[in-house]
Amino acid sequence: MRNEDQGISGDAQRLEQLGWMLFLKILDEKDQELELIRDGYRSVIPEKFQWRNWAADSEGITGDELLMFIDDARTGLFAMLRELKSTAAPQRAELVREVFDGVNNYMKSGYAVRKVINQLNKFDFNNSDDRHIFGTIYESILIELRDAGNKGEYYTPRAITRLMTQMTNPRLGEHVLDPAAGTGGFLSAAIDHIRDNEVHSLDDEATLQKSISGWEYKPVAFVLGLTNLILHGLDVPDWHYIDSLKVEYNSIGPRQQVDVILANPPFGAGIAEGVETNFPKSYRCRESADLFVILMIQLLKPGGRCAIVLPDGCITGDGYKERIREKLLTDCNLHTIVRLPQSTFHPATVSTNLLFFEKGTPTKEIWYYEHRLPEGQKSYSKTKAIQFDEFAPMMEWWDKREENEVAWRVKVGDLKKGFDLDLKNPHREAEVTEKTSHEIIKALDKSFTKSHALLEQIQSQLP
Repeated sequence: MRNEDQGISGDAQRLEQLGWMLFLKILDEKDQELELIRDGYRSVIPEKFQWRNWAADSEGITGDELLMFIDDARTGLFAMLRELKSTAAPQRAELVREVFDGVNNYMKSGYAVRKVINQLNKFDFNNSDDRHIFGTIYESILIELRDAGNKGEYYTPRAITRLMTQMTNPRLGEHVLDPAAGTGGFLSAAIDHIRDNEVHSLDDEATLQKSISGWEYKPVAFVLGLTNLILHGLDVPDWHYIDSLKVEYNSIGPRQQVDVILANPPFGAGIAEGVETNFPKSYRCRESADLFVILMIQLLKPGGRCAIVLPDGCITGDGYKERIREKLLTDCNLHTIVRLPQSTFHPATVSTNLLFFEKGTPTKEIWYYEHRLPEGQKSYSKTKAIQFDEFAPMMEWWDKREENEVAWRVKVGDLKKGFDLDLKNPHREAEVTEKTSHEIIKALDKSFTKSHALLEQIQSQLP
């Protein structure tokens, strides 16, 4: 698909194209599985458009005939699925409609489309080995999307999603939400965590199926995330194509609140005009990540737990930022901040933090933990990404909570004016100051030497 069709322009379109194909194939295989185990089950996809009937045969329709089948404005696949309805399974039909409302077929060669379809048909997603192999490929697709640059917000490193999930420890029966769900990385980690630890029966699995929710507003991420959750065994994912920041703030009450939130909200991203007016006046702003903090506090039940990724810019600053931090520290127990190296979200170079808090009691003290790069490594990169096993010392420290060279405790009363949370490791200050002074003196000496040499050169050329 990379070079064979001139209709595809850039990684975002390539992923969108692959996304709707994957969705239809995986949905059809799931439908065939459910047809075998559930009496009377029928797919919401009309028979003509079920993957098995138009795509599964490698010698099936191709060329212009295939393009017409997909693109015809009245009777084509996209036209029919954008209007799909089902009285028997309205939620499943709605998911299909939302997918095809948001994506497009960019490919202009039916022969190239057939080649991509035939490659996808090499995978049987009802086979656990094939599903595992494709899971690895799918992860590499998301990493490739991240490295494309402008779509990097879709991907949070798996080591981070797994750590945040394990430390928050969602339990069977608890409602888990990601209101900035991207491609579903946190929710798939939550599914794996709960299944591995607490699902022991069909009833347990049925409970899990109803307790995972995601909201996403970008079309490519929406279809990739939905596909990801279906791959993780959710029959009808509670997955919604909505702008979370437009969810009416004052309407969020006990029935809408959840037990656990795991998220990496977009930061530095534009928001729709007027969205900030949805929030209380003292917190209104145009920074998406700050608004998400307020939204998540509102979405949590009393006693609910949250783990989120935030850049340094959200844990410092005055004005509305100060008021948001004050609300966070007043309404919640912000018990842990994990400080990450600047290159963790490569290729982005933004200093980020993992914040862990519980709603219902004010913060009295905050534990900080500085995660350092592996010894001898100067930064994370495409080939040297952060690994989950690097967090082993922190996970061992988590329950003991003792100060050491990378962990320290701060009482809320000792925070600087404005509840500034951007605190450096006090155990490194002396070392950094001494080293920096030495480097400054050395650099100045070198600069003076160079300046004198240049001055002598200029003087020698004067008449």
